Amino acid sequence: MITKLNHAEAKRLLDKDRSLKLIDVRTKEEFEESYIDGAELLPLDEIEKRAGEALPDKEQEIMVYCQSGKRSKAAAELLEEMGYKHIYDMGGLIDWPFEVVM
Repeated sequence: MITKLNHAEAKRLLDKDRSLKLIDVRTKEEFEESYIDGAELLPLDEIEKRAGEALPDKEQEIMVYCQSGKRSKAAAELLEEMGYKHIYDMGGLIDWPFEVVM
């Protein structure tokens, strides 16, 4: 199931549950410019190939984000199709009002 979160809801969830997998689905170059602390890079175009290794537990809670929200939506839908059960889509980093790693 995919749950769409606004940034405040996403931040509360991230602060509360550190076992949550935070996945940045942007490119390596975008990730190197800035990312949310604790995020792991799994570019959208590598999800089908690497999700089994990077996200072995299909019951684990996963939160995805990208730059503007388009790729995170696609990633969430792809993960759902692959059998992942608990997916949060927080949209884009472009509007993230909280701290990022640069």
